[in-house]
Amino acid sequence: MGKIMAVDYGKKRCGIAVTDEMQIIASGLDTVETQNIFQFCNRYFAENRVEAIVVGLPTDLKGNLSEIETEISGFIEKFKNQFPEIEVHRFDERFTSKMASFYISQSGKTKKKREEKGLIDKVSATLILQNFLEQKQK
Repeated sequence: MGKIMAVDYGKKRCGIAVTDEMQIIASGLDTVETQNIFQFCNRYFAENRVEAIVVGLPTDLKGNLSEIETEISGFIEKFKNQFPEIEVHRFDERFTSKMASFYISQSGKTKKKREEKGLIDKVSATLILQNFLEQKQK
């Protein structure tokens, strides 16, 4: 069994989270500049067995897709071409940034650390992945 990776795709940065080999728990891994996401994936996949990725599906309260979905679709298309053996899943990412900010604020981190956008992206990816894992078990 390989790991599952989550990508919280953004215009500037992507939050990255991964599961353990048993696909039980999600952990924040890194925040990567969007322009470097494929370099990161190449390096990571060379050292780790990843069988699937989960990419956040950005929708508003009414279920409409946000503007960034066009860029995410392009990323997914390119990803599938470069890594055809890795399954791609989508998962609703509504409220993950707000929840990430809340959890970080409750963690006792300094104000400067709490406002670090990269940390929010990484925690958001972790939430997307953990929610995906929980949904998969049902």
